[in-house]
Amino acid sequence: MLSFILIILGFALLIKGADFLIDGSSSIAHSLHVSDLVIGLTVVAFGTSSPELFVNIVASFSGNTGIAFGNIVGSTIANIFLVLGCAAIIFPLTVHKGVVWKEIPFSLFAVLLFSVLVNDKLIMKCSSSVLTRIDGALLLIFFVVFLYFSFKFSRMDEMLPERLPSKQYSMNSAFFLVVIGLVGLFAGSNLINSNALSLSNLFGVSDSLIGLSIVALGTCLPELATAVVAAFKKNAEIAVGTVVGSNIFNILFVLGVSAVIKPLPFEGQANIDIGVMVGASVLLFISMFTGRKRIIDRWEGGVFVIIYFFYISFLIMNA
Repeated sequence: MLSFILIILGFALLIKGADFLIDGSSSIAHSLHVSDLVIGLTVVAFGTSSPELFVNIVASFSGNTGIAFGNIVGSTIANIFLVLGCAAIIFPLTVHKGVVWKEIPFSLFAVLLFSVLVNDKLIMKCSSSVLTRIDGALLLIFFVVFLYFSFKFSRMDEMLPERLPSKQYSMNSAFFLVVIGLVGLFAGSNLINSNALSLSNLFGVSDSLIGLSIVALGTCLPELATAVVAAFKKNAEIAVGTVVGSNIFNILFVLGVSAVIKPLPFEGQANIDIGVMVGASVLLFISMFTGRKRIIDRWEGGVFVIIYFFYISFLIMNA
């Protein structure tokens, strides 16, 4: 019971830490006369993915590869099926043509690239599968490519939420918020990782299952909150952009950084979850052409949510 309470506390620290980090960093950027476009692409995108990043950094240093992989794979699945599904049920999501043909395919490419890189044993007939430092560097290179083309085509408003601070802080206050945010992220990440392992030992399940379910659900809460609020405000671009941008950041940047810190051994049985992740990305693209074109209708959102609960039920039954 104590482990559950400490994990919830960890999530609270993560989310509030990310909130402080975004507000403080955005204020600093505005004080330095950085454009809203650049702030959205860097500060906001980094802030919404910072829970996954800090959980994975701590997991990488601790050698908890099950949580490191499970966190990202589980978050990607939850972002598409749960976050977009809930948002679409609230209000049908109309997606810009540029997002359909540029950002969503790029996120699918990132998922497929990751799937190939972690399957050395299956593809290259190696003795084991590892996401190496070279693999991590390759992911980061494609992340830089993503940033470059995002700037070049000025598609920021279609990919990532324009979430500027509610008020402008002085430079000293903004730096203080950034420091407090980072402290909260580190503290929350440590609480989640240590107690997630305690839970896995307590229930006799793998740490990857905890990562795919509890940790992934917790770290995608910022995206869920943003998408649901955006749906209530009938701002579909923010809802879809939150998910697409977060998935690209998580796979290319978060996993890239994690692997560069420490190579991550990969267990073949996790390919089932990777298959679900690839399927979710493909279904998101297909949904742009089913029913009303470039619209995720309520019925499609309902299907997404049902698939997610079937997936979680499958994880629990096979724990």
